[in-house]
Amino acid sequence: MLAVPAGVRVWLASGPTDMRRGMNSLALQVQQVLKLNPHGGDLFVFRGKRGHLLKVLWADGLGLSLYIKRRAAGVSARRHRLAPAAAHVAAAGGGLMRQDDSLVD
Repeated sequence: MLAVPAGVRVWLASGPTDMRRGMNSLALQVQQVLKLNPHGGDLFVFRGKRGHLLKVLWADGLGLSLYIKRRAAGVSARRHRLAPAAAHVAAAGGGLMRQDDSLVD
């Protein structure tokens, strides 16, 4: 679990991301698509195509970190009921979401 300080913005990749990408190429995607500094302290969350892998890019003040979470084997990938805001993000298609829920291509 990440202990994220209050006030940190979380940016979600609304479409699947190539999970072969590492820290540098994900940081480059943040710079090119969102025009944001990946070292600014925000969390950037990327999801794999099959949905079993998440990558979180975060600059915590000591440097840029890449956290990876893989769903455990045998855990079902059933769809769960989403809150309206989460459903909006899930239905937005490819790209990254801005904080105001508008899609960035």
